[in-house]
Amino acid sequence: SVTLLFITKQSPSKFLRKMVPALATAFSTDSSLATLPITMECLEKNVGASNKVTSFVAPLGATMNMDGTALYQAIATIFIAQVAGVELSLTQLIVVLLTVTLASIGTAGIPSASLVTTAIVLNAINVPLEGIGLILAVDRLLDMTRTAVNVCGDAMVSCVVAVSEDEFDSDTFHAKK
Repeated sequence: SVTLLFITKQSPSKFLRKMVPALATAFSTDSSLATLPITMECLEKNVGASNKVTSFVAPLGATMNMDGTALYQAIATIFIAQVAGVELSLTQLIVVLLTVTLASIGTAGIPSASLVTTAIVLNAINVPLEGIGLILAVDRLLDMTRTAVNVCGDAMVSCVVAVSEDEFDSDTFHAKK
């Protein structure tokens, strides 16, 4: 949101209000890909990003930009390691960082796909995979939240790119809606 404020000179709170339909859909479906048409519609009709930018940046983000997933996987991995009594070395933490970054890029935009990639991260640092059972009970709620974070990040990047490419209509952004 700081990037949005300083680069686009637009209010982050107003931006979030204009993206509510997409964020609510992301939260309820757990799927960045299912939310994509609504995200693109909000960006074009409510925020003011052009179709040219939105049709390129939003699908790319929905496919590759899983920042909420990366955060979740890192925290879940460290939590599971602590519960399992595995003390992580600096090298293992760096492996977690790299693996989570790569895994989040390759994570599918479907519900609970990050559980599979979390197993890959746990395996990379020799933490028991059974620890995933510890987070299964709360994964649905966490998945809803991280999907909304992913969609919000994709929308903000679309807005920043639109401004940088002079494909942003500030009149649409400032219109009452």
